Amino acid sequence: MAAAGRAQAARDRVPRIDPYGFERPEDFDYAAYEEFFSTYLVILTRRAIKWSKLLKGGGGVQRSMTVKRYIRKGVPLEHRARVWMGVSGAQAQMDRNPGYYQRLLQGERSASLEEAIRTGSHKCRVLRKTDMSRTFPDNVRFRKDAEPCLQGPLYNVLLAYGCHNHGVGYCQGMNFIAGYLILVTKSEEEAFWLLDALVGRILPADYYSPSMLGLKTDQEVLGELVRLKLPAVAALMDGHGVLWTLVASRWFICLFVDVLPVETVLRVWDCLFSEGSKILFRVALTLLKHHQASILEATSVPDLCEKFKEITQGRFVTECHSFMQEMEAGPPGDAAHPRSLQRHSSCSMDVTCKATRVDGEPVWSRHTAGFHSALRGREIRHLLHPG
Repeated sequence: MAAAGRAQAARDRVPRIDPYGFERPEDFDYAAYEEFFSTYLVILTRRAIKWSKLLKGGGGVQRSMTVKRYIRKGVPLEHRARVWMGVSGAQAQMDRNPGYYQRLLQGERSASLEEAIRTGSHKCRVLRKTDMSRTFPDNVRFRKDAEPCLQGPLYNVLLAYGCHNHGVGYCQGMNFIAGYLILVTKSEEEAFWLLDALVGRILPADYYSPSMLGLKTDQEVLGELVRLKLPAVAALMDGHGVLWTLVASRWFICLFVDVLPVETVLRVWDCLFSEGSKILFRVALTLLKHHQASILEATSVPDLCEKFKEITQGRFVTECHSFMQEMEAGPPGDAAHPRSLQRHSSCSMDVTCKATRVDGEPVWSRHTAGFHSALRGREIRHLLHPG
């Protein structure tokens, strides 16, 4: 009864809707969250003071070792949009192209693009339930009766980007990313330029194209990293014939949106905008390493898929600060830690990646030397090298 009373008291104190507009699920552990947040609030307050001093005087955010260190420790919500815009280069792009976003919206419309955004009827079918009406159904700000309703701004950002980047247009999964950008920036134009930074520069080429070649490549890279650092997990996957695209494609295409808790995703994105897409691999490996013992208990394909669902839930991922600390630091001398991949192992992985197969075809025969150049451009050997 005492535990039940504490749980109810926590439920009464913790708002049912989080600061970003998401309703907490029915099985949400209010007591555990309150315990975590009481500690995290102290950290947030301390970081907010440091960030306010760093950003004092206005102006853009410039890359530096100090900024990188601060970002790894977390960016307060009130500074997040400004920091993301600065370190990603989005602010510079927006400043160089005044009025460009509005011109895109006022220009000639593509009926096929508009239909794809409204219904999710794009060629890429990794995520099927992603039309406008089903983007964040648990977020009160995206509901049609919200005032203002964010479905309109979301549609505008996706339409403008599709007109800006004809090679991508609209791909399912982009709505989740653009939605988070709007929630953080509260600005259509800034959300557009941050989406451009992600799709155009930070993520590999062809992540959101119809072929999704960049996404497929990253699944191959993840598989090789797991083979090097967590061989028992790789052996289990191979033994059951489970491809990484089955269990982890959503992690990458949504950049962990709707996979990890909101605040944890935003902490990951702090580093993503600052350090690039290698962060996605670090997050994936941190999840797999932390839950390796549980994953290895799987005895069938459905069991394995359920394990991969479970590892993105619970206290470990909710407590975002300790999650990021484990991702960045790890136990001393831990050879399996995401930051500990040595140069010789990385080079071996690079050689292996050259020979990997996508959809049953050798990379060389299917994608030509241009694809290999793109793969090397990702600097695979330095993906997880400290720094």
